[in-house]
Amino acid sequence: MEAFFESRSRSNWSYDTLKNFRQISPVVQSHLKRVYLTLCCALVASAFGAYLHILWNIGGYLTSFACFGTMIWLLSIPLYQEQKRVSLLMASAVFEGASVGPLIDLAIQIDPSVLIAAFVGTAIAFACFSGAAMLAKRREYLYLGGLLSSGVSMLLWLHFASSIFGGSAAFFMFEIYFGLLVFVGYMVVDTQDIIEKAHLGDLDYVKHALTLFTDFVAVFVRILIIMLKNSAEKSEKKKKRRD
Repeated sequence: MEAFFESRSRSNWSYDTLKNFRQISPVVQSHLKRVYLTLCCALVASAFGAYLHILWNIGGYLTSFACFGTMIWLLSIPLYQEQKRVSLLMASAVFEGASVGPLIDLAIQIDPSVLIAAFVGTAIAFACFSGAAMLAKRREYLYLGGLLSSGVSMLLWLHFASSIFGGSAAFFMFEIYFGLLVFVGYMVVDTQDIIEKAHLGDLDYVKHALTLFTDFVAVFVRILIIMLKNSAEKSEKKKKRRD
């Protein structure tokens, strides 16, 4: 990530930098529009899934397994079955929303403004980092993929260790912040990877939208947890002052 900001500072964000969009061909630009439109639809479907959880308390391990299963099913279907693949993406988004539903329900009970702020913050971060990836030179950040994969492996091992040996609140927050850093990095890498694949003829917008959707949700969940923790700490301080 440090290399990311250093590279951005060197480019000086001039008018010439903005013209870097010209390196993206019209076909790839059209593909990106379909990807981001599909991503927006998936986010709406995810919000609907969270709403279903609030109504009927359906979120849990079952919806998480269903989400994972529909993702695998989607990836196994041929490209020409476009309507079926889009339907599976929306179903996966609904299940993902229901799985995140308990956290969203908690945020609504504590402070609904935190939920809105977390979503807006995630959307702004997503737009900024995706835009930076588009403006950068082709393949400039793809080298970070291996480093981020190692970060995900480390997160899995940390989670596995904490589930067996137990972990403190500080250890949990380290996982959250480290995971946030990793998945923000994936926003950049995955955007450039999608652009590069599109230049090479891979125009599977459903799979690419799924990739960005998982990045968005991963960042949103971590930002929401961080903001909820900060909100809870502020509430405790106010109570102590009143006492």
